[in-house]
Amino acid sequence: MFRKPEYKVLLKRIREPSRRIQVVSGPRQVGKTTMVQQVLDSLESESNAIIYASADLPAPGGSAWIEERWHAARILAEKTGAVLALDEVQKVNNWSETVKYLWDEEKTRKNPLSVVLLGSSALLMKEGLTESLAGRFELIRMGHWSISEMSEAFGMDLEQYLVFGGYPGGADLIGDFSRWRSYILDSLIETSISRDILMMVRVDKPVLLRKLFMLACEYPCRIVSYTKMLGQLHDAGNTTTLAHYLELLQGAGLITGLQKYSGSQVRKRGSSPKLLPLNTALISAVQGFDQMHLKENPAYRGRLAEASVGSQLHRDTVSSGEHELTYWNAGGDEVDYVLTDRNRVLGLEVYSGSRGHTRRGMDRFRRKYPEAEALLIGGDGLPIEKALRMKPSEYFA
Repeated sequence: MFRKPEYKVLLKRIREPSRRIQVVSGPRQVGKTTMVQQVLDSLESESNAIIYASADLPAPGGSAWIEERWHAARILAEKTGAVLALDEVQKVNNWSETVKYLWDEEKTRKNPLSVVLLGSSALLMKEGLTESLAGRFELIRMGHWSISEMSEAFGMDLEQYLVFGGYPGGADLIGDFSRWRSYILDSLIETSISRDILMMVRVDKPVLLRKLFMLACEYPCRIVSYTKMLGQLHDAGNTTTLAHYLELLQGAGLITGLQKYSGSQVRKRGSSPKLLPLNTALISAVQGFDQMHLKENPAYRGRLAEASVGSQLHRDTVSSGEHELTYWNAGGDEVDYVLTDRNRVLGLEVYSGSRGHTRRGMDRFRRKYPEAEALLIGGDGLPIEKALRMKPSEYFA
């Protein structure tokens, strides 16, 4: 049975005597519930009592929903060890304050609970954790699956990974592209937007938010100013609203906007974002192109390769917190990605055979930043599959 690396981390933490609330956060359909269920099965076989409940309902209610399940778990904990797992907890009104006072009560009890919280909205989970549960939790981030994980679990090769991305729930459907696409569009994209964003956060212009998502998937890895975006989206919004919607879509694990590299934090925040879908499956589903199109259109394959490398780097840099991922451009010259650690700067160019590789952007970047190093991914450089299997720290080895 395939198990994500997070399985061992969570199992070890629950078994430790000095317990904190374990929070598992990540986008929909990346295996959070499956991983936690695997942990719960292991603990149940060790005679631990288990209570699992999900708030992924149209109207999960308020604090009573949590209290009822918490008290039931406490009764079980009096006789043996007990674990309480609450899924999609961010959908419960006032969830963080409720968990706070219940958890603080556990400190006085002889047999305290082990508590696991799961959530698919990174933004809402972060707000609740930082506002109410500071010092009481440990976070386990689960991102989209890497090519290594999809290969080990489902035998997926590079070409399949570029098209179908890292969603394990759709792996058994890739033989039927129409059915796979419907699954991604209906069960994943629409559910993430309608239930994880629109039902949970005030969005005054939902059509604009949806159009922003579609723009990122139709033109992946493009650098677009907020002002030009509004023109393309034909909406009378403003740049602040658009930046907020981009943040919401990132919190749902759909797209992000990379900022421009420079020596100034102020300039970075004010730069035009590079729109990056966080899983190439989103691009394939929105555009409706299967593996055959990948073989017939090198330009499209190059764009998917660039997006795949970028999304993998984004996932790992967010998870580790030790590196930063940006892009760079000036006067039409571009460097696809800029990866930085504390002391080093690395420009990354993902080769696309369709446009003829040019070093002009990289050369101009290194003239401006002489300390920067350069790396070509694809072509006669580092193989794309090798890059997709590397951690950010390995680029600086």
